[in-house]
Amino acid sequence: MPPPGVPSEELLIARFRSHARRLFWSALVLIAAFGATGFFYDNLPEGLENWMLLSAAGLLVILLVVFPFIIWHSRSTTITTRRVIAHQGIGARQRREMSHARGYTIAVRRGPLQRLWGSGTIVLSNGVDAALRLPNVPNVTLVHETLADQIEVGQILAHRDAQGGSDDIDRA
Repeated sequence: MPPPGVPSEELLIARFRSHARRLFWSALVLIAAFGATGFFYDNLPEGLENWMLLSAAGLLVILLVVFPFIIWHSRSTTITTRRVIAHQGIGARQRREMSHARGYTIAVRRGPLQRLWGSGTIVLSNGVDAALRLPNVPNVTLVHETLADQIEVGQILAHRDAQGGSDDIDRA
C-alpha cells in the first residue's frame, strides 16, 4: 500500500464481455447456412443458379451471424482498482464510469437461463448518477464479490487519506 496522501496506482483487475451464450442462435444459423448451401449447391431446380444460393447464404450469414458478433464484441466492461468502466458502441464509442471510492450499491438479478449458465445482470447505483447496468455478466458471483471488495478498499483508502491530511494540519 502506498503511504497516506500518495495516490495509489490504478491496476487492472478484470476485463470481460457479456456472456457468449447470446451468440448461440448465430452459431446455429451459421451451421444451418453452410449445411443447406452444401446440400443445394449444384442441386437447385431449373431457373435458379448457384450464385443466387451463395448470395442468399452470404446475406443470411452477414445479417444473422456477423452483425450480432460485432455488436457483442463492441461491448466490454473493465474493473480497475479505482473504478468500473463500461464501453459500448461500434462507430461512436460510449463510456460510463463508476468510482469505487464514491461507493455504490450492487444489485444482482439472475433469471433461470442466467442461473443455468452462471451469469447474471449487475446494476450499480450510487444514488446520484444514472445506474450502470452490466447485462449477462459471466461468473456473476465472482464479479459481485470483486466489486464489493473494491468498494471497501477504495473507501478505506479514501478515509485513510482524509485522516492523513487532517493530521498534517493539526501538526502545523
